[in-house]
Amino acid sequence: MYTSNNKLIIIAAPSGAGKTSVTRHLLNMMPEQLAFSISCATRQPRNNEKDRVDYYFITIDDFKQKIDEEKFVEWEMVYEGKYYGTLKSEMERIWLQKKTPLLDVDVKGGINVQQLYPYNSLSLFIEPPSIDELERRLRARGTESEASLQARISKANYELSFKEQFDHIILNDDLERACAEAQDVVSNFLQSDR
Repeated sequence: MYTSNNKLIIIAAPSGAGKTSVTRHLLNMMPEQLAFSISCATRQPRNNEKDRVDYYFITIDDFKQKIDEEKFVEWEMVYEGKYYGTLKSEMERIWLQKKTPLLDVDVKGGINVQQLYPYNSLSLFIEPPSIDELERRLRARGTESEASLQARISKANYELSFKEQFDHIILNDDLERACAEAQDVVSNFLQSDR
């Protein structure tokens, strides 16, 4: 059950900026304090992704039903026909474990959650060194068609315009340094009265 003492951490970034790597680092380094908030997604799992671990992979119809039933804290159609969302029940599950939910969400979703929980959330924006570097990283993944790659790059340019709405901007030009910075910021937040 939600109380005003319950905290949450939001990590958002354009696709390919390193959000998942930073999230994994925090979960590995702070397992007693943090738990991963598993989002719902309507896309197909990628290479090593597992249902109910990385995402709850559901159909578009199931997703829309959950929208109608107001089961999401936030949701977005991130790409055409591809929905992502954070379930209220997922946040409750983690708070009941006496841990802090760590949300790995898209930029708009991050802003929406932050607006719902303005006093007890910490939001981090992971910024890529440049759009060129972002494109290089996305190409290296090998998971995108040229059209979807261009859509992600275009969206990244747009998402970068929202970075100032986050509590902290972490430049990911060196992953080890970015992870250490995120860990410091999160540790300080968890120890604060906020």
